[in-house]
Amino acid sequence: MYVSEWENGKRGLSDRYAGILRKLLGVTDAELRAQAPALAASSADGYDELLSRIDAAGSVGESMVQAFNDQTELLRTMDRQRGAAGLVDQMAGHLAALEDALNFAVLPTARRPVALALAGASTLAAWQAIDSGAVERAWRHYELAKRAARDAEAPMYLAHAMAEQAYVLCEAGRPALGVDLVRDARCTVGQSGSARLRAWLYAAEAEICAHAGMPDDSRRALDEALTTIPPGPEDRDPDMLSIFLNGTHLARWQGNVLAMLGDGDAVTSLYGALEDMDPSFVRARAGLHTDLAHAHLTRAEYDDAHTHLRQARLLAGRTGSVRQRRRVDMLSARL
Repeated sequence: MYVSEWENGKRGLSDRYAGILRKLLGVTDAELRAQAPALAASSADGYDELLSRIDAAGSVGESMVQAFNDQTELLRTMDRQRGAAGLVDQMAGHLAALEDALNFAVLPTARRPVALALAGASTLAAWQAIDSGAVERAWRHYELAKRAARDAEAPMYLAHAMAEQAYVLCEAGRPALGVDLVRDARCTVGQSGSARLRAWLYAAEAEICAHAGMPDDSRRALDEALTTIPPGPEDRDPDMLSIFLNGTHLARWQGNVLAMLGDGDAVTSLYGALEDMDPSFVRARAGLHTDLAHAHLTRAEYDDAHTHLRQARLLAGRTGSVRQRRRVDMLSARL
């Protein structure tokens, strides 16, 4: 009854229910209420306020930047374990605080560390928006991440934001344009980026090429990723904390790409990745079961496909992943 009255304008949406719905639907307050945020009133003479904010931004030191990065890391951990839908308010507040600190920081020595923190947080927020089905919000967050990376003079963060933004194009039905963007991202960082980031960029290119119907290009990029990835179990790069990638993660990614290409070898890669996967990556595990269902469907192994789809649906429901549920629904229609 309440939903009907909200939709028909017969009842106002209270802050209490708005908070519940934002977490349930994974949207911002402005998106929920379908209105632009109100502009703060400004006084006739705002110099005192301006200088106060500049002074505050100038006092943001190394410890404050570390606190920002720690908050991003906490949100990243919560996201991979519980999903993005319940983190909308926290993520919006975190980005607002970072943007505010950057907007009023004057000198490059003060701006660069804050801009770098904002670039990392914005790509996380953008990927969460993709997972929640809010593609326009994702696009805006990626644009913010790119601006922040340029301000920080950090080509690795810029390349990462560009390559992830290519997924928005892919999801929107423009995979060929996404291929161009991810290749441009590789050119942006060149050989100056870490080996882990370059392997990640090649893997992203392989996946988007598979979506674009470019199997030969996809396989070439995948081979480059497998050649470039550093050995060992470590998956974080001290210079690029936004990336999680090691041999196990790449095996899962390889299986995903091979499944899209209709390659029967996808199953081998995916089961190997499932055995070695960190159990805290709940949403990634949902994607892995979806990939296995896809691979079994390609081999006409329908019972196995059904088993993995059921598990994928359960995990996607736990994390509230709109993106994974959409994939599960599309594959279920083929059974």
